Formats: sequence, structure tokens, C-alpha cells
Amino acid sequence: MLDTKLTNAGVSVRPGEGRLAAAPADHPPVKRAKIGVLVANLGTPDNYDYWSMRRYLSEFLSDRRVIDYPRWKWQPLLQLIILTKRPFSSGANYKTIWNHEKGESPLMTITKDQTAALRATLSERFGDNVMVDFCMRYGNPSTASTVRAMVEAGCEKILFFPLYPHYAGATSATANDAFFQALASEKRQPAIRTVAEYFDRPGYIDALAQSVERSWSAMEVKPDLLVASYHGMPIRYLTSGDPYHCQCQKTTRLLRERLGWDKGMIETTFQSVFGPEEWLKPYTVKRVAELAQQGKKRIAVIAPAFSADCIETLEEINGEIREAFEHAGGESFTYIPCLNDDAAHIAALTDIIVDNLKGWI
Repeated sequence: MLDTKLTNAGVSVRPGEGRLAAAPADHPPVKRAKIGVLVANLGTPDNYDYWSMRRYLSEFLSDRRVIDYPRWKWQPLLQLIILTKRPFSSGANYKTIWNHEKGESPLMTITKDQTAALRATLSERFGDNVMVDFCMRYGNPSTASTVRAMVEAGCEKILFFPLYPHYAGATSATANDAFFQALASEKRQPAIRTVAEYFDRPGYIDALAQSVERSWSAMEVKPDLLVASYHGMPIRYLTSGDPYHCQCQKTTRLLRERLGWDKGMIETTFQSVFGPEEWLKPYTVKRVAELAQQGKKRIAVIAPAFSADCIETLEEINGEIREAFEHAGGESFTYIPCLNDDAAHIAALTDIIVDNLKGWI
């Protein structure tokens, strides 16, 4: 820590902000050195009104990691057509799941809870030497503003943790992009590390399995099978080298093995298809309807790629996908919530953070 280093060097440091006793009176205060842990999630609109939704969707859909069409072709379509209509429909969907009591989306509420839980567990281990905060890739709080706050608080090292179990260019990579861009404006850049994907970490798989086991034990009549629904992506991303698809398949296999189930008990599907391109298949919304038509009248759905419940799980899975299953003759649809701030999930994330802090603390 900075105070110790300065003392060992023969320079006394005053308590509090750590002003150097031998420094001139106009010398800027020296913050007590800390290590920052910055967790990042996708983001959320500030509200579900038209302009809040438009700002959020514009930022999100303008990201070249998300939509990689040429700007001259994509931006006129986005700004003049898509963003004149989509904010209304997306806003209506957000309104159905909004946390009206706190005036924020469920993703914001859950991310705050996750951060508070991680802050508490890391504080028990390391005291106030570690500062824990969160940012959003799109919307607020921005990555840049949170990095700025951490540097101002004295963080000389920052561990950046995108909360995506599986790597994808449109999730982990763009979160890292925003982090690196934020560092570019810092006069005194901290040392940094980024956390890799954790789709096959035993603690993460065990937390998923525990959530399935709790759901199964609460039902008198068990589902015919479990559908593991992952966020989709265009197939050409896979063929160009993105490892996301393979990592999703491995998570499903590891989850099945941890549960001790036969192969036919879990299926992997992909949701949230957007645009005219062919995406990873099978599509969740179509597959659940097929299952119902094939006599699988009772299913459960889990979303392993999401660390926190959000519009894609609370509205899409538990709304659109549920309706597709029931319309096709399905009788019992159970959505198993994301891991959120579940104790086993927080323990798994804490272990990942501690591993990545080795050599720093």
C-alpha cells in the first residue's frame, strides 16, 4: 500500500488523504492506494419512455461489435426507421417488468445487489483495501464515469470483470473496449487486468445446478426436460472465430453431468434473433413449440448466459417464449431465474475475483 511504501522510503504521510508531510503546501493530496474491482453488465435504459429508450437503443445498436454492417448502410436505417418505432415497443416491454418502486429496471436492481454482495464478501477478506463498483456498457453508470471515480478514489490497480459467463465479441469484447477507452482519457492510468469468461468454472456450474435442483424439488410433477436458452448471434460470427457457441454447448454438457442426467434431459437453444440473417439454431421460440407438439407438455427453461435477469429473460422467455409453448399445446412452463445475487453465485464470482487478484493483494 502507498502509505507503507512511502514510510519505508523515509517519507512521512499524514493520515486521511495521505498528504506528504515534506511536500509543499500546494502539493495535491495523495490518495491512499487501493485496488478496484469493477464489474460490468450490458446496460439498461434510464426509463421506458420514448426518448430514454431511443438514447439507449441508439447507443446499443450503434456498437460495431453488436451490428457490424457498414455505417453508411446501417446508420440511416437505424436512425430514420428503426429508432422511430422500436422505442415504443421496447418501452412497452420494459414497462411490464420495470421495478416501479425503485424507478429502475430489474437488471439495475440486481446488478446493484450483486455488487453489494461482492463488496461485503471482499471486504471480509481484504478490508478497505479493495473498492468494488459496477458499470454498464450502455446507459448509466457508464464505464468511463466509474473508472474516473475509482481513479479519483485512489485505485492504482483495477480488475475489470464483465459479468458474461461466455465470451462473445458483442458482450465481453465490447465491455473491454469501453474499459480501455475509458483508460485512454486518464492522465494517471492504473495497472489493469481483465477477467476471462468463466463458462466452465466448477463454482458457476454448481450454482446453476443448485438452481435447477431447487426448482425440481419444488414441483410435484417434474418437467419432461430442461431447455437451456442462450442469447443468440449470427452464424457468421461463429464461422469467423467467435467461441461463444462452443462455450454454450459445453456449459449445457457440464450442467447435465453435474446433475447426473441422461443426454435427452437437456437441450441447448438460442433466443433473441434480430434482423434477416441466419442465427445460431435451434431458435428457442420455435423449439419449445415443437416440443409441445411432440408431446413434451411440461418443460423448464434456464438462461445460463445471463448473470442477471433482464428484458431477455423476464419478458422474452417468461412472456413470448412461454406463450409460444402454451399456444402449441404445452401445459406447464417453468422459468428458472438467473443466478442473480444467489449465495452460490456470489461465492463463485468471489472465487474468480480472488484468483485474478493474486499477486496484487
